[in-house]
Amino acid sequence: MAEPKSKIHVKKGDLVMVITGKNAGKKGKVLEVIPKKNRVVVEGVNIVKRHTRPTQKMPQGGIVEKEAPIASSNVMIFCSKCNSPRRINKQILANNKKIRVCNKCGEAFDK
Repeated sequence: MAEPKSKIHVKKGDLVMVITGKNAGKKGKVLEVIPKKNRVVVEGVNIVKRHTRPTQKMPQGGIVEKEAPIASSNVMIFCSKCNSPRRINKQILANNKKIRVCNKCGEAFDK
């Protein structure tokens, strides 16, 4: 039986701040969202070293540093107007389009 797809509060391209774990306090852009596992990949956060074999693409091989996914519950959207991580609300516009807005200042995250 297939697992139900869960909703994640962040989207690709959002500016987020890590609120818990070893990377707490770091900010970065969401590079990838993995809804099945409830995880996100954030730029410059949770860097791991990966030992790679020589390939045609990378004939040298060696140790490559890359971002690993972290739990989506460990990040919050960063509001540039408030200059802090904030919760979000959904707002319905006149044309029945839903956008995400900052809970405190009302700044729209969706353009």
